[in-house]
Amino acid sequence: MADAAATTGQDAQDTSDDTAPSASDDSSNRRIERESPERRFITPEEALNAVFEGNERFVNGTPMHPNQGVGRRNALANTQEPFVSLFGCSDSRVAAEMIFDVGLGEMFVIRTAGQVTDGVVLGTLEYAVDLLNTPLLIVLGHDSCGAVTAAHESFESGDTPGGYIDDLVARIMPSIAHARAQGREGIPGAVTQNTIDTVNRIPQRSPLIKRALREGRLEIVGLTYRLADGRVNMAAHLGPIVDPDGNPLDLLTRS
Repeated sequence: MADAAATTGQDAQDTSDDTAPSASDDSSNRRIERESPERRFITPEEALNAVFEGNERFVNGTPMHPNQGVGRRNALANTQEPFVSLFGCSDSRVAAEMIFDVGLGEMFVIRTAGQVTDGVVLGTLEYAVDLLNTPLLIVLGHDSCGAVTAAHESFESGDTPGGYIDDLVARIMPSIAHARAQGREGIPGAVTQNTIDTVNRIPQRSPLIKRALREGRLEIVGLTYRLADGRVNMAAHLGPIVDPDGNPLDLLTRS
């Protein structure tokens, strides 16, 4: 009986040893290499090309999901060097990092309903431009925007939605009137005009951002996003994005 118990104990010992990870097991000792936190794109042109290429991958359903691994996460624990800052709408369907197929630490994102700008937004954008030195600032509007739609309906009816939504509508209302004056009709026209007006408003209200534009450290572009196909289109830009020979890119035109 004692021998049987000893044998049973030994069998349990053997089974435990067989299943325990060994010191040489690669999976238990795998080390996560730290990736570089440095920005991939330095100039406004490089940054703009990167976001358009990323959007094309998103549209085609072939995203690369760059810089989203554990190594990248570890590398960014104490630093960040985004290559683009983005001011967009607080809409669940417009997730900027997905739309442009970028990774952790690459896009500095600020979002409010209808891209409504206030002092806190401008201070955050100044942080991105002046301290993080992002070479490109994107203002991103989108079709079927609830805030722009509310402002457009209020403009048509004269009624206001009430609550703090009134504040949003009041901030967007000038763009509704401006769209009419420019011949831009309906919600799509209002979205485009609101995007253009926001692009122009930011450096008008922020001396720091205006200086970055004048010094050639920054470009600001306005893009609009189509929910149905996921594609972005150029609406406006500030700053001379140029090719390596110093020629303005045909892609960009002032609006």
